[in-house]
Amino acid sequence: MTLRQRPGRKQYLRLQHLRHVLLRRCRRRRRSLTAGQRVRQAANLANGSTLLGLAVARAARTRLHRGPRGLFLAAGYGWPLPVAGAFTLGNVVLSRCSAEALLDRPELLGHEEKHCSQYAWCLGLPFIPLYLLAAGWSTLRTGNPGTGNVFERQAGLLAGGYPAQGKRAWA
Repeated sequence: MTLRQRPGRKQYLRLQHLRHVLLRRCRRRRRSLTAGQRVRQAANLANGSTLLGLAVARAARTRLHRGPRGLFLAAGYGWPLPVAGAFTLGNVVLSRCSAEALLDRPELLGHEEKHCSQYAWCLGLPFIPLYLLAAGWSTLRTGNPGTGNVFERQAGLLAGGYPAQGKRAWA
């Protein structure tokens, strides 16, 4: 009996081929990320913010998809807070719409991706109270939580659906 005639050889060759294809896809996916995106992905994983995002996505029973540029897309978020149509925890973008609808809005996805980078710069979870403080300050100054928020301004107000100028609360 030759090596080719041995029972199970065909399945072994199929598994080897499948392994080769999967490794090639993983390498291609890794290559498709820039160095900065890989650093952001690693930083948000290490600081726990992406893990928190995945836990919230699971608890909210969203449909999780791999997105572009190292992001995870959690579609169908239904909890009442936060009120936003999409928000970010680490490298996880949670949205009320479907993943396809989010991918059809590249400006919004780019806006949320900038928040992912902000998580990395703020060393993870400290971003949340800093963001809430900035949103409160913005609400006092402009009457809108995003217009005067330094994090939203850096991510792009219009792409995030915020007005460029707001009315002063005391005016």
